[in-house]
Amino acid sequence: MAAGEEEVPAVESELVVEPEVKEPQSFKDLGVTDVLCEACDQLGWKMPTKIQVEAIPVALQGRDIIGLAETGSGKTGAFALPILQALLETPQRLFALVLTPTRELAFQISEQFEALGSSIGVHSTVIVGGIDTMSQSLALAKKPHIIIATPGRLVDHLENTKGFNLRALKFLVMDEADRILNMDFETEVDKILKVIPRDRKTFLFSATMTKKVQKLQRAALKNPVKCAVSSKYQTVEKLQQYYIFIPSKFKDSYLVYILNELAGNSFMIFCSTCNNTQRTALLLRNLGFTAIPLHGQMSQNKRLGSLNKFKAKARSILLATDVASRGLDIPHVDVVINFDIPTHSKDYIHRVGRTARAGRSGKSITFVTQYDVELFQRIEHLIGKKLPAFPMQEEEVMMLTERVAEAQRFARMELREQGEKKRSRHDDDDTEEAIGVRNKVAGGKKKKRKA
Repeated sequence: MAAGEEEVPAVESELVVEPEVKEPQSFKDLGVTDVLCEACDQLGWKMPTKIQVEAIPVALQGRDIIGLAETGSGKTGAFALPILQALLETPQRLFALVLTPTRELAFQISEQFEALGSSIGVHSTVIVGGIDTMSQSLALAKKPHIIIATPGRLVDHLENTKGFNLRALKFLVMDEADRILNMDFETEVDKILKVIPRDRKTFLFSATMTKKVQKLQRAALKNPVKCAVSSKYQTVEKLQQYYIFIPSKFKDSYLVYILNELAGNSFMIFCSTCNNTQRTALLLRNLGFTAIPLHGQMSQNKRLGSLNKFKAKARSILLATDVASRGLDIPHVDVVINFDIPTHSKDYIHRVGRTARAGRSGKSITFVTQYDVELFQRIEHLIGKKLPAFPMQEEEVMMLTERVAEAQRFARMELREQGEKKRSRHDDDDTEEAIGVRNKVAGGKKKKRKA
């Protein structure tokens, strides 16, 4: 959520769907057709999640939906199943559009659509930045059933790709709507809303109800049903959360100590900047850990490569910026480490939501230095609990400092070399977020000139 953006209560007029009393339910009980129930079974989805129980029956009745759900709650299934069922009843090309804030999330949603729709021949296309426009234009010319896109690149195609339009669209989904709006894609979303039919079904999913999301809901949805799984911010019950209070100059040594202590687990380590993600990955590699980075300044292919290596368990440590903290379903994270404490408390919930997913247990450890005390207190206040300290042997940590200092020196040298190579190639940062920010800056300059 943007710094000045407070959360607002939901609008009174919405019909709130109370959770069903008779549980557990099967997908068949929710009204999902047999062929899709089989697809769920093949994916290992035995029982519907809370958001699926609430949203699917309402969506199958043809209503617009606002889904407020915590991370890892099965949102993709909640909108993919009703769309695929409607597509079965009235087959049509360019049937549904899913807007997402990040490329990784777009690829992941596409995977789920393909998996659920494989037996019924569903084709989906991912339209995101960082990938060749020409090949995307060819994919759009084939008229897929489902388009999963980031707003910036989709507008680009709507304006410049001959013969491509969304005038026949039946479904619009906005996933992680709060993030789409926080990344300055409001103008793009407005443009998209202008060129798609008014007579459509719209599903808006968001982790939080902000003023911007509420404004978008008024503009884009007709008489929606609200499906809220958890209105209070909370972390999963099976998640063991700890903190460690440390001097900032020994952060790296404490990280190495924890990785040694909990060896054999898979880790996701969150850093605040691309540079720190890269530096820490190099540092850990120099110490013999199988670490891999994932951040916004990597090319799209490298990002997907990192993710796939981690998913395939070829690497046990993934270092990431908040690009990866929401929406990415990496099923086997055992431990989440907040190496840099998140500045927005709600990001804490999304980060630790990478572990303890779908009923499994997991651990999270947050590093708190002398500069982070206030931020940490805000997180404790938000989740409504005091976190215990992670048990540590300080003298063992201090024994690591010499080796860590040497690895730090090598990491700095490697970073410098990479920086020089980059400057010579003049790589441009073409992440979706960067484009959003650049557009905003450009818009500001134009306004100044007019003034």
